[in-house]
Amino acid sequence: MSDVQQKIAQQIQDNKILIFMKGTPAFPQCGFSAAVVDVFNRLGAKYETVNVLDDPEIRDGIKSFSNWPTIPQIYIDGKFVGGCDIVREMYQRGELQPLVQAATQSS
Repeated sequence: MSDVQQKIAQQIQDNKILIFMKGTPAFPQCGFSAAVVDVFNRLGAKYETVNVLDDPEIRDGIKSFSNWPTIPQIYIDGKFVGGCDIVREMYQRGELQPLVQAATQSS
């Protein structure tokens, strides 16, 4: 495992909900990242983010780490959930809330 892959794995392990995104929650740099932040804010979830625009190695590394070609990428309780469309669909179907609650209640 490369240094970048180890760093990504550690970030995922250290955070119950982690969003790899373009920009920051206060200033998302793409519509998909903004949409994901909006979903988690609506849930009142505590989450952390990694701005992939700050680190090209992370930006490329997360795609191979998850075997998922796009950003944002969402991890809950150490597990890859998906990208923007998947998270929005899960939220609309009521499937995201229980995952978020379970992750934030277990410490």
